[in-house]
Amino acid sequence: MKLPPRLHEKSAWTDAENKAVGQHFARLAKATEGGQVILAGRTTEPLEKTFGLVIFEAESEETAKLFMESDPAVVAGVMTATLHPYAVALLRKP
Repeated sequence: MKLPPRLHEKSAWTDAENKAVGQHFARLAKATEGGQVILAGRTTEPLEKTFGLVIFEAESEETAKLFMESDPAVVAGVMTATLHPYAVALLRKP
């Protein structure tokens, strides 16, 4: 997920945009607790460079798109998202 250029300065964010990001985080936390989200986070670069990554399981590409497109921050236009289906080739052992 990536921020639109207008939001590269945190001071430019509206209350509604901050609320959408809070809902985004809460939704991902709930999906993590439920086992759907495997990993979620963002880079620690300045806002004009930062992007987030969410790795999650979905039954199909259609359900993955629905999960991504219904994210509150995406719906509010605070973040943009792109789906990249992924297959694990290697995984370290715990």
